[in-house]
Order: sequence, then structure tokens, then C-alpha cells
Amino acid sequence: MDEVVIGLEVHVQLNKLRTKLFCSCPLNYHHSPPNTHVCPVCLGMPGAMPVINKEAVKAAIKVAIALNAEIQPFTVFDRKNYFYPDLPRGFQISQYDRPLALGGYVTIELDGEEKRIKLKRVHMEEDPGKLSYRGSITTAKYSLIDYNRSGAPLLEIVTEPVMNSPKEARLFLNKLRMILEYLDVFDGDLEGAMRVDANISLKGGGRVEVKNISSFKGVEKALSYEVMRQKNLLQRGRIVTRETRHFDEARNITVTLRSKEEEQDYRYFPEPDLVPILTEELVKEVEGTLPEMPEEKRERFKEQYGLGDNYAKVLILDVKMADYFEDVAKYVSPKLAASWIVDVLRGELNYRGWNFLKCREVLSPEEFARLMKYFEEERITEKGVVEVIRTKLDEGGDVEDIIKKKGLFAIPKEEIVRFCKEAIEENPKAVQDYLGGKKQALNFLVGQVMKKTRGRADPGETAKMLEELLA
Repeated sequence: MDEVVIGLEVHVQLNKLRTKLFCSCPLNYHHSPPNTHVCPVCLGMPGAMPVINKEAVKAAIKVAIALNAEIQPFTVFDRKNYFYPDLPRGFQISQYDRPLALGGYVTIELDGEEKRIKLKRVHMEEDPGKLSYRGSITTAKYSLIDYNRSGAPLLEIVTEPVMNSPKEARLFLNKLRMILEYLDVFDGDLEGAMRVDANISLKGGGRVEVKNISSFKGVEKALSYEVMRQKNLLQRGRIVTRETRHFDEARNITVTLRSKEEEQDYRYFPEPDLVPILTEELVKEVEGTLPEMPEEKRERFKEQYGLGDNYAKVLILDVKMADYFEDVAKYVSPKLAASWIVDVLRGELNYRGWNFLKCREVLSPEEFARLMKYFEEERITEKGVVEVIRTKLDEGGDVEDIIKKKGLFAIPKEEIVRFCKEAIEENPKAVQDYLGGKKQALNFLVGQVMKKTRGRADPGETAKMLEELLA
């Protein structure tokens, strides 16, 4: 897709902060009734004066450093003028000529090779309110507005137009989200936490902007649709006009919103109610607080725990999963913990739509480690471990109680040998078939032993015992 050129403008809400960007209204509005987390400042009342949230600036600097961007010595807020119902002042306090940081990059892995996605700038701005449409944006007869979100601290991260496929854009967003969650400035599970404006063009056509895509899957779907739409227009000799479009998630299509605005349309000018921010002292303050980042953690996991690159690479995808693994690895073999967390537990959580924070509440690392201990000591089979995990996630209860109640503790080896001998004595025809070369007869004998043990024997070990006895 070399003829495809994509650039992204990613709006990231710094939702781990306690208050909004220019006022003291609390940020924990997500489950509150509409228009209850508001004040004269975030409602744009006449005479209400904004006051910058220092913690928001520090969080923004932390992100810019992690994205390898160059923090500017001083930064200025501007007024971005446009009229829309979600903007109570009639302008948005944003940044233009003097953004917080310039440049930077994010490294992604594309088809087994590393690629740097270059950034253009990182700047701060306030979030507008939220419009809710009754039905689709194109068919709704009216909309409602909630100003709870108005004034929430936003970072806009703008890439250079260096991506060449929707898949590449999704990989970039996944990596960006991972970095933000490691920095603990952002919770990606909250509604509106990350919204994307995507600019896309094909060779020979105009640039189209797709606004306010609210999910990673949505970005890939919207861009894939736009690639096909623009290709079809160009193949028919039509012009791809420069415009702004909206992604309709219900129909997985983009629809025209308006002609594309130019920067001069916004009539930017410096915000007179806010002084410039000198960043040097803040950068020094922030640099010592940066946590271990994903790639550093990946290398440490390989070195400290002896993990292969595949397991280390998956574990660091989610900082909550990485922390869970380290807590389990305090008690059992790290390699055993990694294989069960990556190969089994992660899949069970994804199936239920849970993350590892929710997992901690239901299946603590200590309980999971205890289950792994039982498996290490061969007191429970692999099948039994999976059953305990599923029961624990669905019904709760104590790990040991679940094992006892379901009769999952493994049978001693000598008992399994006895059951194997009984199966051989009771099924002479199957024995003759096996000795005559019919290997599938062994499966029948394994099944007889499993019946006798009520599924508590390990099928693989049972098959080995039978083979030894029949030899």
C-alpha cells in the first residue's frame, strides 16, 4: 500500500489526574449524571478565569519525554476559535505556535521489522463537551450535550504522514496506548480516553480527514473503508475532494461532515488569561519519576527470569499483566508462571472482557501461585488447573475448596498403575489389537483408566504407563 499515506492526530485524555486542566472540577465524571461536574470556568461563563493545573503539565512533559520529543523551553496557550455546541466559550484553549514539545518517535514492529513512526508535535489543550446523538449522526433529529468532559486535560499527539496502511496505524496506536499506561497518566478503558482524527490520501487524490474515531478497531476499519472508497473514485476518474468525514461505527462507513478547514480558519491568537510556562524546572522534576518502560521491562524479564523473547514480548504488552506475572513469580518458577499467564489465563480474561486489574480482585497472584504449586508438585493435572481457573473466575471461592469440591486433586501414581493393570485385565481384545499393531486401541485403554479415575489422571502420563505395562 505504498500509494497510501496516513497521518494521525491522537487526542489522549490525562484521566488519571484528579482535576480538570483549568479548574478544580473532579475528573471522575465517567459514571456521573450529565452536567454535574461543571463550574463557571469549564462552562465558559463571562468573567471566569482559567488557572493552569501544574500536575497536568508535569504529566504532559512525562509523556513527551517517553515519546522522545524535544521539550520546548517555554510553551504558550492559544485560543482556537470555532463555533460548535460542545465548546461553551466559542473557542478552545489549545496550543499553536509554541507547543509543549516538537519531534519524537514511536517504534513499532511491522512484519518482523522495526519501524519508527515520526512525530510532529505534542501539545496540550482542553477537552470539549460531549454531544450525544439520538441514533446516527446523519439521521438524528436532535442531540444532547454533556459538559462533564469540558475542560478535561488533553494531549494531542500528531504524527508525520509516514504510515502506509491501516494495519500500521493500529500498531502505532497499540504501542502508544501501552506507553501511556506504563506512565500511569491514562486509563485506556475509560470512555473517551483516546480519540483519533486520521488524515489519509492516495496518490493522485486529495487529503481526507476522518474525525473522532473512538476505538483502535474503528481506526483500522475507517481507514480500510477510506482506502477502498478513494481507490474506487480514482479508478473511475473522479476527484477525491479535500474534506472532513465522520466514521459511522454502526455501518462501518465514513460520511461527509464538511469541507476541510484550514489553520487560518481557526484565527489562533495567544490566550490572554494564561501566562507562558517555563519548562526547565518542571522537566528536572519529572525526569526522576519516569517508570521502567516496555522495552526495558522486556529485556529485564529475559535476563532476570530467563524467559524467551516470545513470552517476554507478550507479558509487557499490558503493564497490569506484567505486574501480575512478577507477583506470581515470587512464589513459583517464572517460566511456569509466564506460560500459564500468557497461554491460558490471558485468554480466559479476554473471553470475559476482563483485564488483569479485575483478575487481581477475583484470582489474586498469591492464589494463582498456589495453584501453580499444586501443578508443579503433580497434585493436579493440566486439565484440572484450567477447570479451577474457569470456576474461580466465574463463581469465586477458594482455590483449595474448588479442587476438593470437584475432586480435582490428582491420584497418586501407584493408584493409576493399579487402574492401568485393571484396564488391561478387563479388556483383553483391546490389548490384542494394540499388540497386533492397532495403536488406536491404546486410546481406548486410556479412556477406561480415565473413567476409573473420574478424569483425575493425566491422559499423557496414563498412556506412557500403559505402554510400559504392555511392553
